[in-house]
Amino acid sequence: MSAAPGQTVGPFFHLGLVYPQMNELVPPANPRAVRLHGRVTDGEGNPVPDAVIEIWQADPLGRVVRRPGSLRRDGWTFTGWGRAATDPDGLYSFATLEPGPAEPGKPAFFAVTVFARGLLDRLFTRAYLPDDAAALAADPLLSAVDPARRDTLITKRVDQGLVFDLRLQGTGETVFLSYPRLRDAWA
Repeated sequence: MSAAPGQTVGPFFHLGLVYPQMNELVPPANPRAVRLHGRVTDGEGNPVPDAVIEIWQADPLGRVVRRPGSLRRDGWTFTGWGRAATDPDGLYSFATLEPGPAEPGKPAFFAVTVFARGLLDRLFTRAYLPDDAAALAADPLLSAVDPARRDTLITKRVDQGLVFDLRLQGTGETVFLSYPRLRDAWA
């Protein structure tokens, strides 16, 4: 069986992927809300104005949330999933809770997916919280990454929350992950 050729994703995200409060995993006024935000840039460092970023995350206790209703934000149900579109300057933002580690001794992180024009498939990465140096040092995924590139997977804490910039290629490119596909196993 041969794999079908890819088709680029985007740039028509506004036609079917946008819905109210899609980037609010919690209301921004929630006392525990944190802002996860950043900029998406291309290989030349130019902003990507029409990308969509999705995050999945554990709750603050490290539990993977299994509640329906991700597309219907009700103002109190935390579903652990959200989507944000970039603006003309390539900026995106989420109102969310800080995830807890899913296992003792493991670092907390956001699972991140990037959809953008020109990509044949979405890109996967992680955005680790920066606070637990011992857990970050012991993480198998981070340990497998070239030390010079690990910082592309770690958020930065600022007054406005957590910053996680995404560089799609070139110098300072974010480390992206690949996952085997079932169709590849059948080939």
